[in-house]
Amino acid sequence: MYQKELFVFNDDQPVSAIIRNYEKEDFSALIRVQQESFPPPFPPELWWNTEQLANHVNLFPEGALCIEINGEIVGSMTGLLVNFDPNHPNHSWEDITDNGYINNHEPNGNALYVVDISVCPSYRKLGLGKWLMLSMYEVVVQRGVERLLGGGRMPGYHKQERNMTTEQYIHAVMKGQLKDPVITFLLRCGRTPVKVIANYLEDEESRDYALLMEWKNPFLTRNS
Repeated sequence: MYQKELFVFNDDQPVSAIIRNYEKEDFSALIRVQQESFPPPFPPELWWNTEQLANHVNLFPEGALCIEINGEIVGSMTGLLVNFDPNHPNHSWEDITDNGYINNHEPNGNALYVVDISVCPSYRKLGLGKWLMLSMYEVVVQRGVERLLGGGRMPGYHKQERNMTTEQYIHAVMKGQLKDPVITFLLRCGRTPVKVIANYLEDEESRDYALLMEWKNPFLTRNS
């Protein structure tokens, strides 16, 4: 099981934090984190429910991480193992995560897929999302799988859709000409682009597109 103590920074002030696996006793706090992270008009039925969370801790507890500040859970990240074929990258979030229930978790899968990452808005300046991502990279290494994968929302795209295609938009973000709240964050976390995917998730700001991004396990030799 996973537990890590570290310091994050509120401006120049060190703040003690713990990243660990979440458990049944944490479910109400995890749902609160979702409510704060995705307020209306985000559909409440898409927040975690207890059945989904129970599946996370029962089917793949290594991929169920949370972060605590002063004993309070203020962020979480969830993953599952899948068999990923780089030659056939297209998929939807609903299909690859079993709509967040992860009943399709493959214990011997070759990739760790990110189901969700959430941080309470009042704590986001502490860099907790990046620490959760780095911790999930450690799970990738510990499990010996090839890569971490996940679809990144493109919430800035709706402002540019009349001027550029999705590929042009991502190119502009990669060149630093535009900043996207999600894609730029994932780049800062070490993720690299794989492919723009249409009809990934119902998401008006992203026009239902997402950028599939990966982090390859640096300890494995591969040709992919």
